Amino acid sequence: MLPQPFILTDQGLIKGGFMKKVYIDGSAGTTGLRINERFENRDDIEILHISEELRKDNRERAKFLNEADIAFLCLPDAAAIEAVSLMDPDNDKTVIIDTSTAHRTDPGWAYGFPELSSEFRDRIRSSKRIAGPGCYASGFIMMVYPLIKEGIISADYPIAVSALSGYSGAGKKAIAVYEGDDKPKDYNAPREYALSQQHKHLKEMKAVCGLVREPLFTPVVDDYYSGMLVSFPIYSYLCKKKVKPEELREILASYYSGERFIRVMPYGAEADGNGFLSASDMSGRDDAKIFVTGNDERLLVCSSFDNLGKGASGAAIQCMNIVLGCDEAKGLNI
Repeated sequence: MLPQPFILTDQGLIKGGFMKKVYIDGSAGTTGLRINERFENRDDIEILHISEELRKDNRERAKFLNEADIAFLCLPDAAAIEAVSLMDPDNDKTVIIDTSTAHRTDPGWAYGFPELSSEFRDRIRSSKRIAGPGCYASGFIMMVYPLIKEGIISADYPIAVSALSGYSGAGKKAIAVYEGDDKPKDYNAPREYALSQQHKHLKEMKAVCGLVREPLFTPVVDDYYSGMLVSFPIYSYLCKKKVKPEELREILASYYSGERFIRVMPYGAEADGNGFLSASDMSGRDDAKIFVTGNDERLLVCSSFDNLGKGASGAAIQCMNIVLGCDEAKGLNI
């Protein structure tokens, strides 16, 4: 009997009617490890495992990349670009989902943030090349993109944004220092960085939101494992359309209506934390929360999520689920 075009599972329809082969290039990194964790109970995929001694052998990598239906690139930028070069030019099967910075502003790649519009989701669904958003950029874009689209702020608004992240986003070497016995004293406190305003996510923030200039960005890493809080302050007198905090909250809630991965919290929800927002509140989850606070003159929009979840591996798996035609939340914690 010929395979049916779809198979029905508990989580929905899977394209093709058979298990999809998935390869993770860079499975030992923090993003790759989290993706592997989220696949533990999947019944619709087969993970291809490369031997440890050959994981950096390009001939072996090429074999696995071209055999896969879905290939995740959890690599530094240069290695991700190299991985793409290993693809057979005649391969029209493999969908690559790149979690590095390398292709996020490349017009030939779909940008992996489906909640921004139906066009973003449709392009992810039909693309063979998908660039996963950066963690800081995700928090920034989920706030700024709809405010520009809804005419609240202009593309030349002088944006300044700050962010607080757990140390897991800093990579394996930094994680080893934070968790080591000889941790330097200054690692016990929040540390501001990217002081030259050259952070690698800035180009992505500008390009996806259609900004005239890159924002002023202040990232801070702190001594906790995961979770991120990105804050965008707004002067009402600089807005194209002046709104009160309650009105701004309703605009964002309407924009993301029906989306399960982004929850715009009720106005005043920060009272549940006695007026505090914790950057680790969403640790271990794959969705995000948006808060709107402030007053009529000075408004504050904050996004809270896990830098390894909606900011990395969770977003990548959500994109894979869209490609496969199954429940977007399958295997994810929301």
